[in-house]
Amino acid sequence: MEKQNIHNTYNTLFHFENFQLRLIFEGIVVGMLSSLVIVAYRLVAEKIWTFTQNVFMNKTHSVGLIFFILLIYILASLIVGFTVKKEPMISGSGIPQTEGVLTRKLEMNWIKVLVGKFFGGAICLGTGLSLGREGPSIQMGGAIGQGVSRIFKRVKVEERYLITSGASAGIAAAFNAPLAGIVFALEEVHKNFSSLVIISAMASSLTADFITKQFLGLNPVFDLHLIKVLPLKYYFFLIILGIITGVLGVVFNKSIIMFQDLYASMKKLKTEYKPIIPFSVAFLLAIIYPIALGSGHDLILQFSKINFGLKALLLLLVIKFTFTMICFGSGVPGGIFLPLLVIGAIIGNIYGNLLVILLNLNSQYILTFTVLAMSGYFTSIVRAPITGIILITEMTGSFSHLLPLIIVSISSYIIADSLRSEPIYETLLNRLLNRSKNILINTPNKSHKKTIIEVAVCLGSTLENKKIKQISWPKDCLLVAIKRGQKEIIPNGNTVMYTSDYLVVLTNEEKASIVSDQLIEIAGACSLNDQFLSN
Repeated sequence: MEKQNIHNTYNTLFHFENFQLRLIFEGIVVGMLSSLVIVAYRLVAEKIWTFTQNVFMNKTHSVGLIFFILLIYILASLIVGFTVKKEPMISGSGIPQTEGVLTRKLEMNWIKVLVGKFFGGAICLGTGLSLGREGPSIQMGGAIGQGVSRIFKRVKVEERYLITSGASAGIAAAFNAPLAGIVFALEEVHKNFSSLVIISAMASSLTADFITKQFLGLNPVFDLHLIKVLPLKYYFFLIILGIITGVLGVVFNKSIIMFQDLYASMKKLKTEYKPIIPFSVAFLLAIIYPIALGSGHDLILQFSKINFGLKALLLLLVIKFTFTMICFGSGVPGGIFLPLLVIGAIIGNIYGNLLVILLNLNSQYILTFTVLAMSGYFTSIVRAPITGIILITEMTGSFSHLLPLIIVSISSYIIADSLRSEPIYETLLNRLLNRSKNILINTPNKSHKKTIIEVAVCLGSTLENKKIKQISWPKDCLLVAIKRGQKEIIPNGNTVMYTSDYLVVLTNEEKASIVSDQLIEIAGACSLNDQFLSN
């Protein structure tokens, strides 16, 4: 047993030393496969959506056609409901599940997730539910990354990078936004700027973007040609917009939790029948208010062509917001990126119209505030400002609004942080872990497999400027190296750790989740109160 243990440790370290270059090639493979699947997913969803628009959204509806519409929607809801019941990991966005797998707190069957998310998500998007394609794309990309790892029998630490590569490719393929895919992997998924994450995510994301554009063209998702640059004298209005989107983003997060609790309280309504509620609402909207259907991509494009009245915008905001809550709260497969961006755009459009009415601002800047509000609203909800700024920049194809985007995003972030609103995906993951049957249980593992954990030493953390021997380290782990820039240091008890060092820690696979959480706690930045007390 001891020889086997030594062999496993050596094998893990050997792979860690030699797989950095291989990550590039594997990232390209994962990006290629992910993009092909996601392109197919987008095309299938768009075909169903086109059918929905042509058949279900006619201005005149006969009684026979209405019953036909109702039958189709009920059938679609049952298919989605039983699919979610069979594979619970495909419910909702898929981003919290992917993060749970990466932190070793959840397990998934990559084939079931890939198939279930593809067809379940396509049905939901195609029938007009207020959901986005990005969450399913990220989870499917992560599943493909895990599949590549399992097929080629890669070690666990390598599998995590391949899952991350797939998630990055998912963002790139969903939004034609390769930089956002890379930053999302760093800022939201791993929450550190590891060079290994950058290498693998970059290779995968750029490959996915290149292949996606071969099928779907070079145009940005929101091809808006009329966005005017806001003069400096109006920058004060950006701070106000950031405050508004920050507050309303907190409302969005709290509303999602409220609607999830509402669905959970329906004890008598089984999981497979809960999708009937959002599909029924979609059926009604298809007949009486079709503009609120779908993710809202076409709606944002209409803002550049049609000047909506203030009353129409307020009505649209209320209906779109409520419909999104009803859809996402039910647990059907679908993301919230696009719907929240659309809601943010409506908020920005209302804000711009109010400035025109109250302050006689030139109406040509309404579309500018529409775009800027998307970034602020995204930042408040997801709490990933860099991703939001780059995502909106790539989705609109305009790089002349970086400064206004930053001002709105920072203002929104500060407001959300001061209101103590948790990032939505972190909240959803914690709720998922509390009820999930797929949680990895840390029981003794007969194989005693080892894995590598990389943790960054943050500014103001417990480890900063401390010797290794001064720290009470978690049990069942061994600090094997410290990466400092391009140097790799073999540590001893007197080695001092500095900010931006990356600690390479060896631990047992079955203990990895617990050890990772403990290391992040001591290596992460402490609060300002802690720093003041220590001084």
